[in-house]
Amino acid sequence: MIEEIKKTCEVLQAGGIILYPTDTVWGIGCDATNEEAVKKVYELKRRVDNKAMLVLTDNPAKLNMYVSRIPDIAWDLIEVADKPLTIIYPKAKNLAANLLADDQSVGIRITNETFSKTLCERFRKPIVSTSANISGQPSPSNFNEISEEIKAGVDYVVNFRQEEIIKANPSGIIKLGEGGVVQVIR
Repeated sequence: MIEEIKKTCEVLQAGGIILYPTDTVWGIGCDATNEEAVKKVYELKRRVDNKAMLVLTDNPAKLNMYVSRIPDIAWDLIEVADKPLTIIYPKAKNLAANLLADDQSVGIRITNETFSKTLCERFRKPIVSTSANISGQPSPSNFNEISEEIKAGVDYVVNFRQEEIIKANPSGIIKLGEGGVVQVIR
């Protein structure tokens, strides 16, 4: 796994896009601070760039680097979550502008899965994580369901956990708004 982390970091540092295992479904990813790399992900997915994508990071302590103000309830949600949870925070910062929603919010998930967590630790920046499919098509639940178009369209396919056939599920999503507003999205 360490060799795969090293190769993947090199691709991310060069502005490339990757296909990688996460704590939920396989994801297409890139450096979440690199607008050109984010643009390549939108193009591969054939997705309009006003539809935001989420990012992964390895540690809740890093949230302050990417969110202007973290609502208190976020810490409680992170602590009690027993499955992957993406929280949409208001007022993102230090991320690629084309990654954010129109209201400048961003979805961030703290990953605890071995590969994606180690990748985030070693890369030292958040990584985009969007499902490995063309926009509008079903999300693949394992590596074997990912289309050849997606596999061929990335700069690097991570050679780790490809043989797993467990049906993975997307994360839960909660949006935290100004003034304590909490909205369950999924």
